[in-house]
Amino acid sequence: MISLELLCHDVVELCREVGIFIKMEEHKVYQEDIETKSKNSLVSYVDKTAEKRLVKDLASFLPEAGFIAEEGTSDKVGDVYNWIIDPLDGTTNFLHGVPTYSVSVALKQNDTIVVGVVYEVNRDECFYAWEGSDAFLNGNKIETSTTAKIEDSLIATGFPYYDYQHLDNYFELLKHLAKNTRGVRRIGSAAVDLVYMACGRFDAFFEYSLHAWDVAAGAFIAQQAGAVIEDFKGEENWLFGKEIVSVNPQLRSEFNALIKEYLN
Repeated sequence: MISLELLCHDVVELCREVGIFIKMEEHKVYQEDIETKSKNSLVSYVDKTAEKRLVKDLASFLPEAGFIAEEGTSDKVGDVYNWIIDPLDGTTNFLHGVPTYSVSVALKQNDTIVVGVVYEVNRDECFYAWEGSDAFLNGNKIETSTTAKIEDSLIATGFPYYDYQHLDNYFELLKHLAKNTRGVRRIGSAAVDLVYMACGRFDAFFEYSLHAWDVAAGAFIAQQAGAVIEDFKGEENWLFGKEIVSVNPQLRSEFNALIKEYLN
């Protein structure tokens, strides 16, 4: 019988160790070290080395598990358990010296996320949760905000960087939010956006064209902290559906109505 709590704490320590490596490599990556995987999707030896370390140690924690990893370090598929890994969420920030990026690891059991860890490297903040637990930040319990009015809310998002099919409607929604909220923030790491939702720094977050490794751990932690996680239709296809809304329960109805009006 697997202890998800003990496993989660092992992953926390691993993510911290990998985060230390990433931080040590900051400002050491040269232009010739950067590869373009697809439009505006960058990678360097830092991402790849970090992922190899994660895969190696996670495999020792749970040998039967497979991997869904951004850089494709392992193609093993587990029958029950699969790790979902983003070794460096916020690569563009990292490469440009913008100090917001994270290590993100989730464990999926069949179709359900059961462990989530997001380590925000520069603030030394580790967010984590396991199935049935509260959500935690560096050992302290966290919860979503209780903001009940859209005019009192702070919203997070990510700008589309390769899929522009909803761009006009997306910016129309941003115009509405700019006029009717306390502001909109775009910090460049969806994993961080989601855990900032979890601890009440943001009241809602939305983005499209994301991958499972961008959202799996952060969304699970936000859920355990009390957030509602849905896709743009108000359904549950957010892990692989490439669109996600995370919102506190008090704002859910009003905010999701805006999402449906502009983006669905």
